[in-house]
Amino acid sequence: MTAHRKQAALLAARRLAALVALAAPIIALAAGLEATIQHPANLVTLVLSVAVVTVGIWYALTRRGVLRILGVIAAVLAAAAAVLIGLSVLLLQLTLLLLFALAGRYALGPDAAALFGSRPAHPVGAARHGVLLINPKSGNATAVRLHLAAEAAGRGIRVITLAPGDDLAQLAERAAAHGADVLGMAGGDGSQAVVAATAARHGIAYACVPAGTRNHFALDLGLDRGDVLRALDAFTDGVERTVDLGQVNGRVFVNNASLGVYAEVVRSGAYRGAKLRTWGRLLPDLLGPAAAPPDLTFDGPDGRPRTGMSLVLVSNNPYRLTRLGRVGGRPRMDAGRLGILTGRVRGSAGDRRALPPRRFAEMLGWSGTAFEVRSAAPVPIGLDGESLVLTPPLRFASLPGVLRVRLPRHGRSRQIRRNAAVTRRDLNALVRILRGRPEAAPVAGRNPQVVPASR
Repeated sequence: MTAHRKQAALLAARRLAALVALAAPIIALAAGLEATIQHPANLVTLVLSVAVVTVGIWYALTRRGVLRILGVIAAVLAAAAAVLIGLSVLLLQLTLLLLFALAGRYALGPDAAALFGSRPAHPVGAARHGVLLINPKSGNATAVRLHLAAEAAGRGIRVITLAPGDDLAQLAERAAAHGADVLGMAGGDGSQAVVAATAARHGIAYACVPAGTRNHFALDLGLDRGDVLRALDAFTDGVERTVDLGQVNGRVFVNNASLGVYAEVVRSGAYRGAKLRTWGRLLPDLLGPAAAPPDLTFDGPDGRPRTGMSLVLVSNNPYRLTRLGRVGGRPRMDAGRLGILTGRVRGSAGDRRALPPRRFAEMLGWSGTAFEVRSAAPVPIGLDGESLVLTPPLRFASLPGVLRVRLPRHGRSRQIRRNAAVTRRDLNALVRILRGRPEAAPVAGRNPQVVPASR
């Protein structure tokens, strides 16, 4: 088969996959409408069940004692009723949505990088003076368990293992000053941010080794979190691309900065050892009837001041919250934008008059290149999972294209294939593929900026 015929066959298969993907949500919607018309009483019961589940979960999270137990019982019973009533239709709709995601994945896969606007990575030679900093305690001692230091040394990488009392920022600065041309970090996202800031400031290539607990930055870079040793290939057989960093009051972050409820929970000394128990213990104080809303003020997407928000999340590039199988991932790491997500819930003493009578919660999400939060007192903040207290105003900014990231040449990349999402962008792309026009528009470049020192 000639190259032209292979290309034509591939396009035909992608067009068929796009047709299946576009038809699946339409059929799912039709099935729901048919069930509603035939059994209208079931719809009412389902709506009431969902409402009871929502209220029950809220009471389970924000109350103590008997009210918490009653909330759990009510939520479980209502959820069981909802499943029993709409089980057949629900399973059909879930199956069709899964079919949409997988068929869309096949149709969009070859164009994923273009659809997201990511610049293609380019091959680079092996590091001449690669340095890897290792936090041996991160991720339940992942680096120790995998003998990461020995594996890195075997690839000709100089290893610096953190000892108790060491200053990571100083060690990274020293490595940069001594001629490192690739600077890597094996540890959690907070440690990744420190080393990435140093690499960006000195114009050094950076390698992320996912040896922490969650490794969100590694995942959004396209690394396989389950293959830590493969990440070392970035030093010896890698490709390079540029990505953005976020910054708040001179401090760099790779993932996000959280204000409000999350920041208060992370401040607890017991959080690291018992996360769920800490959430259960503190949420009634933070979101219960007697709780006062955080003293945070900022301008919303319409320019009007907002206050009393329970949660403010500022991310290095916006999260996409609609993707099946990967909720909360960032489809792009080079958009030069901050993702801003804020939320307020009814329940606390200061929020009861802040929302319309029929509104239980208010969520706002938008993006921008800068964002400012004002307060009358120092503000607790969770920066890539690390707890800090910063002096207001908190000035957030995106630093576009400042970090040169090296990735394994043959490592798995999330941008190569991805599940489709029910969004305007993906639906338009599927329609374009169905019409035989899969090409996407190119992305304009940006000039990198200087990263201030991280204090």
